[in-house]
This record gives sequence, C-alpha cells and structure tokens, in this order.
Amino acid sequence: MDYPIKGGDAPIAIELEANKKYAWCSCGLSKNQPLCDGNHKGTELKPFVFSSKVSETKYLCTCKQTKNPPFCDGSHK
Repeated sequence: MDYPIKGGDAPIAIELEANKKYAWCSCGLSKNQPLCDGNHKGTELKPFVFSSKVSETKYLCTCKQTKNPPFCDGSHK
C-alpha cells in the first residue's frame, strides 16, 4: 500500500485551544480524522505534531496532499 492514503474529501474544522499540542494524521489511516489515532504503526509515517498560539478554528487537511500541513490548502479539489 502506498502512503499517505486519502483520509477524506474535504477539510475538517477543528477548534484549536491555545498552547495545546495536536497530532495531525499524516498517513490517512486514522479513524479519528484529521487527528492521529495511532494507526500509522507499521508505516514509515509519523503524525505531524503542532500547536496554536491562540484559540481559533482552523481547517485541517484530510486528503493528505496539502503543501502546508496540517492545514488545508485546497489540494483536494
């Protein structure tokens, strides 16, 4: 199987809390898209860990083709 696989067809809005760490799924296997649930084990991919300086809503990529992980850049279109 080639990775990453497509985890969805559109971005998902996530309410980010300031200074909280998040792990974005980079493999597409997570059942908790767009966040990692550990299903990458056995692949060479690792989650992309990030945080936000402020509490805000952001659209996270599920197609895994973004050039600006973990954020959607419209690559799914």
